[in-house]
Amino acid sequence: MTETTPYPGIPVLAILRGITSGEILPIADQLIAHDIRRIEVPLNSPDAMRSIEMLISRYGKDALIGAGTVLEREEVNQLADIGCKIVVSPNFDLDVVSETKEKAMLSCPGVFTPSEAFAALKAGADILKYFPADLCGPAAIKAWRAVLPSNTSIVATGGTNADTFSTWLAAGVNMIGVGSALYKPGDGAKDVAYKAEALAKAYQTKDS
Repeated sequence: MTETTPYPGIPVLAILRGITSGEILPIADQLIAHDIRRIEVPLNSPDAMRSIEMLISRYGKDALIGAGTVLEREEVNQLADIGCKIVVSPNFDLDVVSETKEKAMLSCPGVFTPSEAFAALKAGADILKYFPADLCGPAAIKAWRAVLPSNTSIVATGGTNADTFSTWLAAGVNMIGVGSALYKPGDGAKDVAYKAEALAKAYQTKDS
């Protein structure tokens, strides 16, 4: 399946692991200003549900707001109740994917092998999270593309950054998930603005 959202932006999923609800809006403002419109708050961040609610309230119409590190079915239910749009996991769990689709949210489970990828797609996953991407690198994606359905949406996550952005896109991913290379605990809005600008420039010059 493919990701069908009205939030084009640059093909980056921002992963704000460790962010607090007091920081979330100034950081998100900088992401949106640099056309990064897919934002994930991992559930192992402090007060993650509150941060997600705040993001949805401010940017729910302009960005795809979701949760990461979703491991349990009950977490999916809680996310549905607050209006979350995408559920991201580091692993493929059939119960999590099934509940996500039951609640009409986008499902993005983590996969690392073709077997996991096909199983996730069969379960109804909308996007495959290739994780940890830096372990096997872009060459694996080229091989995957030869066998996966042509409309499969893939986000490479793990070690991805502005320097490798164009390489991943050339390999065949639809977007990259960027965590510590975009935000890490202690970063302020100016730090994130600088990193977001680097990603935006890398995308603009990817074919040069």
